[in-house]
Order: sequence, then structure tokens, then C-alpha cells
Amino acid sequence: MKTITNILLFVIVAAVAGCNGQRDSRIHLREEVGSDTLGNNIVTRPVTHAFSVLIGEGIEVTQAVTKRNDAGFLELYVNGYNRSYKTKRFRYRVEWLDENGLLIQSKTSVWLPGSAMGQSPFSLKAVAPVPKAVNFRMDTRKWE
Repeated sequence: MKTITNILLFVIVAAVAGCNGQRDSRIHLREEVGSDTLGNNIVTRPVTHAFSVLIGEGIEVTQAVTKRNDAGFLELYVNGYNRSYKTKRFRYRVEWLDENGLLIQSKTSVWLPGSAMGQSPFSLKAVAPVPKAVNFRMDTRKWE
């Protein structure tokens, strides 16, 4: 019994150590949308893979890139991966910020539908409504 307890303790410690990935602070994945697993490192991968549905794996953002298009508008490209085996449906909203970090009021900052098929990459694209946008803030929420 003590050996089983030690093994479980080791798996938990290894999983917590594997959860310290780099994240983009401009994108907020709410608990119902993002992954809430114990981690996806080499020690816990077989366990989390087997219990994906039970532990509620979700999507994670792997890259967020901005660039100016030829017209001078800021474009946002978000890439991610759905670690779950089921399609995840969610809503997202991109808000654009000016050089002072203030919100640029726009009719385009609305909740949009998004989805990611199970065990697949996904991507989203957004374009700023005005050329003076220099940064962004993105939020997600559960599909209702």
C-alpha cells in the first residue's frame, strides 16, 4: 500500500511540474474552455490519455501572432490545439487597444463562435477595425 501511495505522489508531483507552460497574458482561457488536466508530460501522458473525457481536457493556445497588413490594420492569428477527443465549442471576443493601452470602441468586439475538433489544431484570425490599434486582448467563454 505504501508503494502505491508513493507512486501516486510521484505522478502528482510530476504532473504539477509539467503544468508550467508559457502563456500569452493577452489571451484569457476560462476554466470551461481551456485544459484543466493534471498535465501532459511524459509521466502522466498515458494516464491522462486514457481518462481524457473524465478529467475534462480542453483547448490550449500555442501561438498568438500579430502583424500589420498592407492597408495598415493589425491582424491577429491565434493557433491552438484541442487535447480532448471531443469537439470543443466556445465563444471568443477580441478587443483592440491603442498605443496607451486603452480600449478602442468598435462594433466588431462581439462574442464570436469558435470550435476545435478533437485531437486537432485550430486557428482563429481577427483584424483590427482601425489602423491605430497596436495591441489586443482576447477573452473566451463556454458555448451556451
